[in-house]
Amino acid sequence: MTSGNQAFRTYVVEVLDALEGDPGREILVHQERRVAAGEFRDLVHRVARALCAQGIDRGQTVTLLCGNLPETIAVRYAAHLIGCRVNHLYNKLSAESQAAIIRDVETRALIVDTRYLERAVEVTELVPVPDVLVLGPAKVGTDLLELAAGQPAEPLPSRARPEDVCTIRHTGGTTGHPKGICTTHEQVRAFRGATTESEEQAPRLLVCTTLAHAAGMIADGVLRAGGCVVLLEDFDPAAVFDAIERERISHLFLLPPLLYQLMDHPDSDVRDTSTLRSIAYGGCQSSPARIADAVRRFGPVLVQFYGQNEAGGISLLTAADHDLRRPDRLRSAGKVLPQVEVAIRDGSGRDLPTGEHGEICVRSAMLMKEYWKQPELTAEVLRDGWLHTGDIGFLDGDGYLTVVDRLKDMIVVVGGHVYTTELEDLLNSHPQVLQSAVFGVRDADNMEQVHAAVVPVPGSGIDGQQLRDLVREERGAMYEPADITFVDALPLTGVGKPDKKRLRQRAERAFGAA
Repeated sequence: MTSGNQAFRTYVVEVLDALEGDPGREILVHQERRVAAGEFRDLVHRVARALCAQGIDRGQTVTLLCGNLPETIAVRYAAHLIGCRVNHLYNKLSAESQAAIIRDVETRALIVDTRYLERAVEVTELVPVPDVLVLGPAKVGTDLLELAAGQPAEPLPSRARPEDVCTIRHTGGTTGHPKGICTTHEQVRAFRGATTESEEQAPRLLVCTTLAHAAGMIADGVLRAGGCVVLLEDFDPAAVFDAIERERISHLFLLPPLLYQLMDHPDSDVRDTSTLRSIAYGGCQSSPARIADAVRRFGPVLVQFYGQNEAGGISLLTAADHDLRRPDRLRSAGKVLPQVEVAIRDGSGRDLPTGEHGEICVRSAMLMKEYWKQPELTAEVLRDGWLHTGDIGFLDGDGYLTVVDRLKDMIVVVGGHVYTTELEDLLNSHPQVLQSAVFGVRDADNMEQVHAAVVPVPGSGIDGQQLRDLVREERGAMYEPADITFVDALPLTGVGKPDKKRLRQRAERAFGAA
């Protein structure tokens, strides 16, 4: 056994134990490299011992500035094995934002992919750290892989305890004081248990979004289940299709905007995706019209997962629920997971009846421990064992949960509230619209006005008035956008969600100039 602690086994111990039986089995693919289970398992233990030799120990923070490499997963496992907190930076954040996070989480060691060395120099000039460890030879820092090569591969017993903070994950695009979500090893195990599905065939997962986000957790589950993980550095539709065909990929995770890009690629209809058994999507709101297109294109393999870093998993819309005869189902986030309680509450905390809109509140073993060093903010969202998600939604009579909007994204207009996702769904239903994002912009009188950024079908010639007429006819004047801007693509955050903050800033500048 990997761990001497029989009472509690961390997710890392579970994965490493699963790799023990067949050391020659291929478990990770990156470009031309193919990594076997035994080789990977040895690397995790060697790296853990190398970190210990550097004086890094349980309860300290290791921050990763790394891309999608086999070593990235190995280093995370090694740090968790010795009981460290791990913070994996989003690579597309600014240097200033990354430095603020590094400082905030009290980073003991910064572990750097050689491809991010220049950025590492930049951030450590802003925030010096005790140790800079590099995944390979470099002019700065110490080569962690060289240190690890000098260590024995003998299994290192896990030092992590159930209550120890496992990960500190920050909300994307953080500026100023970062909001770090602390999850313990116990909560991570609860999350993995809630999302585990039995598979007859070993899964082959393609990772084409950052390992710092949901893809990393999904990869852990695939490795534990005896599968193989194929790593791409970033999302590129053509490269994704190539990998699906070449590696016979069975499982794929995408944020909705990336799923749309995959469908809209010129070669989409002629590429072979017959090996796909599951396309999981989530992370931000999806368009029912576009999801229906995806079902028609890829078959009955789509699964929507709704959760939050703070809450863990909340609900699941299964492949069977993606029924084109039930468009209302495609609008929902599925049924609440068995291990989760959901209540819909109004502003005073009163539970609302079926069908009424209110804040989605969640109780489960997966809830975060706290926001890192922000007790007031923690107390605001965690009350009496319930997490207040900040999402507005409702439960229907069949137990399906529908997420209507983020509280902060809801636009308050004269006459009521505009739910941005409802308006996006309507705009996306137009045959000449590929994607849209709706957001509020304050005018000179400090009143919010409805704005929309729309990605049209190339060459369609659609104009703003046609869309305004559609909205007025279907939803009334209250929902009609004050401005519609046509764009070639929506800007995305580092995680891959539509960046409404950037769209709002653009609109404010444009209207301020006017």
